Amino acid sequence: MMQEHAPARSPYITRAGWVTLNREQDELWKKRREVVKHLGAAAAEGDRSENAEYIYRKKQLREIDRRIRYLQKRLPTLKVVDAQPEGTDQVFFGAWITLQDDAGKKNVYRIVGADEFDPKRNWISVDSPMARALLKRRTDDAISVQTPGGRVELVILRVSYSAPG
Repeated sequence: MMQEHAPARSPYITRAGWVTLNREQDELWKKRREVVKHLGAAAAEGDRSENAEYIYRKKQLREIDRRIRYLQKRLPTLKVVDAQPEGTDQVFFGAWITLQDDAGKKNVYRIVGADEFDPKRNWISVDSPMARALLKRRTDDAISVQTPGGRVELVILRVSYSAPG
């Protein structure tokens, strides 16, 4: 359940992110049917208070139901961003941005929706401080971003709307 004071999350998502969330919802419904079947079998075994299988399946069902409820509320509010912007040298949603720090280290980030960010892939949420600092900037612009490790100065080397490599 979302807290009252939780920041609003942008409704934007990439086409691939939309497909992934819909696929996840479909898979959760299939998994839910299996869990309910196993839960019924565990419940039929008698004393539920000491039945580990029953307790586990109830917990599993709660987690699945929580995620399904979230997806059922969230999916209708999402706006798929398919179009590439006119100015492809400027940073907008969906862009891959190559950045260089003061030490000369380069990293490529992609700005995606809050529901699809993935730190392992350097996909950052459009709502993150880094993405907010990058939006509407252009190649060769310098930005300053406050990170958990302190303030960092970065230069935009490249902006692209197709996956690098």
